[in-house]
Amino acid sequence: MLQEHTLKQFDADLEAVRSRVLQMGGLVEEQITNVIEALSTGDTDLAERVIQEDHRVNALEVAIDEDCNQIIALRQPTASDLRMIMTVVKTITDLERIGDEAEKIGRMTKLLYANDQLAMPRFTEIRHMSDIVVDMLRKALDAFARLDVTTAAQVVRQDMDVDSEYRASLRHLITFMMEDPRKISMAIEVLFVIKALERIGDHAKNMAEYVVYMVKGKDVRHVALEEIEQAASE
Repeated sequence: MLQEHTLKQFDADLEAVRSRVLQMGGLVEEQITNVIEALSTGDTDLAERVIQEDHRVNALEVAIDEDCNQIIALRQPTASDLRMIMTVVKTITDLERIGDEAEKIGRMTKLLYANDQLAMPRFTEIRHMSDIVVDMLRKALDAFARLDVTTAAQVVRQDMDVDSEYRASLRHLITFMMEDPRKISMAIEVLFVIKALERIGDHAKNMAEYVVYMVKGKDVRHVALEEIEQAASE
């Protein structure tokens, strides 16, 4: 899709931006993995590290955004090149927000263990939900790197699984609070965790939809899954 240009520096600029997006994605994926490990093991030092390193994600967003502005100003990209730049700008926004959600889980982890709330309800479901969203993020980044709309469509379908897991966990938390009102505070903190995971899934889905736009030139936001899969197969 990305054509070769007469001006080789243009190609180099585009490839550099793509590489930095994948670098940012790798950092965000590491943040999620670390914070879930901290939550499951009670490693509050690791949770604090995730919180403190959020600035690295923010810095990458600013730097990549500036790179895109420079390319637009100097190269005046059109057609597929312009779609790629627009995709990058939107993708890094979602990656930054995923980093924010990882930071939020880190803060909830510290609260849970500071209050000695070690018997968290339905943690197995939280782990399963986190595995799905990490897989979604990896696939979305892979789809971006390889211009793979089929994989992008798979990510959109997986978001339905995340939503289902979220609703199930929410029902269990409500039951848990009704059975033991003394645990309401702790259950609310766990609720923030599962909501953060659900939002991470949403952001990964957004990234996948941007890939379809970048490759196919079709905006598939806010359309049915079947339409996205059809666009991917065309």
